[in-house]
Amino acid sequence: MSDPKLRAFIASRNLFVLTGAGCSTGSGIPDYRDGDGAWKRPQPMNLATFMGSESARQRYWARSMIGWPKISAARPNDAHKALAALEAQGRISLLVTQNVDGLHQAAGSGNVVDLHGRIDALRCMDCGAKSAREKFQTELARLNPDFAARTADRAPDGDADLEADFSSFAVPPCPACGGVQKPDVVFFGECAPGERVEAAYAAVRAADAVLVVGSSLMVRSGLRFIEEAARLGKPCAAINLGRTRADDLLTLKLEADCAEALRFLL
Repeated sequence: MSDPKLRAFIASRNLFVLTGAGCSTGSGIPDYRDGDGAWKRPQPMNLATFMGSESARQRYWARSMIGWPKISAARPNDAHKALAALEAQGRISLLVTQNVDGLHQAAGSGNVVDLHGRIDALRCMDCGAKSAREKFQTELARLNPDFAARTADRAPDGDADLEADFSSFAVPPCPACGGVQKPDVVFFGECAPGERVEAAYAAVRAADAVLVVGSSLMVRSGLRFIEEAARLGKPCAAINLGRTRADDLLTLKLEADCAEALRFLL
């Protein structure tokens, strides 16, 4: 059953929507934080460690090779579909997602900014060449057949809970220049591209209100847009299981599963 306050908040408004990991948990992709906003697991890979350590890259790619089939097979849930339906009604000025799974686009949303990039693409840190993750996955499996046969529990953003001796794991270099390849996503210690950030700020200023779906807003990457909306006097609502870092800025807070809360839009 839908929440009447949420219905009223969404009705007849041009919304800026920000989504986080809680929007994709219904698709089988784990999130990072508990109901208090604390880490459930060690923090994800940061840029300095990835770039500065070959062993860190071996560990990252070995685990990611195991986790990739699960995240690539994920499908949109009713939260993604509901937001796509809302966009189709002309009610969303921009959807900015902190997720890297591409599920909003798979559900039919077109006006999306992938603030932290996409896990299904790679970027060379030396020459900037981009390539598809699926092709890279095939090469990883060819070079590391023993690892390819392993299984492990899924973790957020295509990671896997695998612990092993990774020293023999072969990581293919960039085919264009031989450089270091990384997922085309924003790691901790890395800034989101400025054009994405500015597009989000512009959409906040143009919107009537802000809706947060499945984010604790514990990192400034997303929190800053809610702070901007509050500074401009725009109403903000959030659907999230647990507290958010912006609770004192919210006009409406609904502690509920994202898909259940938004299903009335379908």
